[in-house]
Amino acid sequence: MAKFFRIFGLCLTGFSLFSAIGLQQHLCAGQNAPVVQHGKPAITNGGFEDGLSGWKRLWTREPEAGRVVLDNQVVHSGHYSVRIDFSGSKDWSFMPDLEIPADSDTLFELSSWVKISGSGAGVLGVITYDDQGVIDWTYAGVSPKKTADWQYIKTRFRTSGNIVKIIPRWIGEGPATIWIDDFQIHTTPLSQTGVLPPSISITNPVMDVTLDTRNNTLTVFDKRSNFKWRQVNLHNDLWLLDAKSSGQTIAMRMESLTSGLRLNIDLTLDLKLPEFDITIAGNGSMPQSIGFPEPFVTDTGTYLIVPLNEGISYPVNDPSIHPMRLIAYGGHGICMSFWGVTDGVRGQMAIIETPDDASIQIERYDQKLCITPFWDPEKERFGYSRRIKYLFFDEGGFVAMCKKYRSYIQAQGRLHTLAQKRLDNPNVDLLVGAANIWCWDQEPLSIVKEMKAAGMDKILWSAAGSPEIIAAMNQQRVLTGRYDIYQDVMDPERFPTLRYVDSNWPTHAWPGDIIIDSAGQWEKGWEIETKDNKLYPCGVLCDSKALQYAAERIPVELKSHPYRARFIDTTTAAPWRECYHPDHPMTRSQSRQEKMRLLEYISNDMKLIAGSETGHDAAVPYVHYFEGMMSLGPYRIDDAGRNMGQILSRVPQQIRQFQLGHEYRLPLWELVYHDCVTSYWYWGDYNNKIPAVWEKRDLFNILYATPPMFMFDRALWTQNRSRFIRSYRNITPVLLNTGYSEMTDFRFLTPDRNVQQSLFANGTKITVNFGKTAFRMPDGRKIKAMGWLFDKGDQQALTP
Repeated sequence: MAKFFRIFGLCLTGFSLFSAIGLQQHLCAGQNAPVVQHGKPAITNGGFEDGLSGWKRLWTREPEAGRVVLDNQVVHSGHYSVRIDFSGSKDWSFMPDLEIPADSDTLFELSSWVKISGSGAGVLGVITYDDQGVIDWTYAGVSPKKTADWQYIKTRFRTSGNIVKIIPRWIGEGPATIWIDDFQIHTTPLSQTGVLPPSISITNPVMDVTLDTRNNTLTVFDKRSNFKWRQVNLHNDLWLLDAKSSGQTIAMRMESLTSGLRLNIDLTLDLKLPEFDITIAGNGSMPQSIGFPEPFVTDTGTYLIVPLNEGISYPVNDPSIHPMRLIAYGGHGICMSFWGVTDGVRGQMAIIETPDDASIQIERYDQKLCITPFWDPEKERFGYSRRIKYLFFDEGGFVAMCKKYRSYIQAQGRLHTLAQKRLDNPNVDLLVGAANIWCWDQEPLSIVKEMKAAGMDKILWSAAGSPEIIAAMNQQRVLTGRYDIYQDVMDPERFPTLRYVDSNWPTHAWPGDIIIDSAGQWEKGWEIETKDNKLYPCGVLCDSKALQYAAERIPVELKSHPYRARFIDTTTAAPWRECYHPDHPMTRSQSRQEKMRLLEYISNDMKLIAGSETGHDAAVPYVHYFEGMMSLGPYRIDDAGRNMGQILSRVPQQIRQFQLGHEYRLPLWELVYHDCVTSYWYWGDYNNKIPAVWEKRDLFNILYATPPMFMFDRALWTQNRSRFIRSYRNITPVLLNTGYSEMTDFRFLTPDRNVQQSLFANGTKITVNFGKTAFRMPDGRKIKAMGWLFDKGDQQALTP
């Protein structure tokens, strides 16, 4: 369903132009415009007691893939229901033959009883239109759970001012039999408590904040720069019941139109600073996410600042950027809980102070990108109070945002530097500047000796080895480590059908210790290739059980294998998860806590250099390195976690434009955490993965002062030995100079971003020229195309 439906403000995507036109013709044929009376049903045959009268024919993307029949055997009420038999793999649509005028002061309640059998799924929602055509194909959509029983599905919503009409409907995707009964839509007039003024304002010496009570949006006037930041209402789910100001606080009472959840919201402006805090409290059922506050409108020439892994900037007018949802509770989302927008000088940022059940939605208003924070349910309820902080800058751009966030983290006691970690584990010195080597050669010692002889002295050996090999490498001051994982658990009955059985699976965890989702199904994890060329998923180990399996495995192994490091796969890449198993229930917050307990055990109790996948700043106090922080998750090669050793001759578009696009990338992570954690590329996205862009990857390592990652076997090492050595020699001097140093600033020296410069607390300055022509520095020194300048006081090194 993910291909077609975006839940929590759903939209239908994936339409070809031809298909969209065909569906539009289907929608427009013979529609009526009923007069809807508040409190009375708008659909006269929602229970199908009059057959299919008043309903349009079933639309399917695949011809002859489905049919609609009246069913008098399986019903919810009355004598009939409608049964949809759908055998296709794509989508379908079934709707009444009517359109309903929109009204922004009306609460719409769309409901239906539904029963589903099969692997497909459905969504109940409405199509919204403005004067030009369709705005949203699945507005206010909700999905039924996977259960064999009849379910009552309801969605409530309000339409915005530009919506002129709606059409309610069911849509679905994939093979299924779906029964629908008692389909209905009601309307209720919306009202506020008393008469509210059009706006309510609070002020301090540098800023005015005004709430528009008519649409729940804020306007912020920055007195320092004489600039006004304005929000726009894109989501329409919250209805303002009451609002009043007292001192520096605006107190609001709101109701979620979708769920009826009542919320108490306080906006408190700082007495002196250009920032305010918002706290949202509620108690009740929360069937889907709530987007609030609304997004600030962006202007042409500004950029979204998004800590997507290492970091990226999105020009708000760039049509190649697609809307996306990024969770704040896992490595494949935002890895630090903030975002911002800037024109390069002034800017606005938001810090999500309760990120465990939060996400951000990158979307468009007036064809320009903007961001809305969304609050996700905690175990289907609102749960604890949610907090978000908004800050405004008159100078400094994205660097000022990162430094503000670093100060925020430091004030919470979460900024643990590598220098501090070295006091507990001197092997941190072996990590700083070390190239991460993944090599499964049968004679690794000979390769390590060749590397050492060539001057590749700093090595993180990640590919394990026998006790004798590990001991020998330790004598050569190699940081020896191995891969480990505490997530995937395969059903042992499936072992005979698989191409391989992973010795890292804690098989005795099946089935009692795996995660059960809210529908009572076991959580699906990494898919394993079967002997008949199919994929079968592992279950996901509950995070509350991971530590006990690590404690059973690691101490025993260390008695024979003297490893100095351990890489824990998925822990900081996978999202914090909920578990509904009665023996080990877990919220996302508890999931995070358990993940951190596991990493803390590795680093503190086992005294190992700890690494994990992709990365998230919740783990900064407990780990020393991340594999994948340098690699922007959405822009890796397709299926990057498989066939990692395969070398690619072609550069995929997403690699060229975004992954290695110097016009987009930003070192946001390094500006906050460079001196706290070492960042590597992902093991399916390493320096030598695509030789055509190897040189550019090296330049990013030099500019960000992060180590390279190499993956090879004996043949590839022999073939490219001189290139591996050159890459190491180019990058490592920078790392040895900056490994324990904070990145204090980052600059673009040319408007096209071809020449970029990073600065560090110890005075080091690194300038890289990504352009096709040489660049002359103000002091006369010239940096050749695809070259760099490493400047540390009286130590200077141009590109060899």
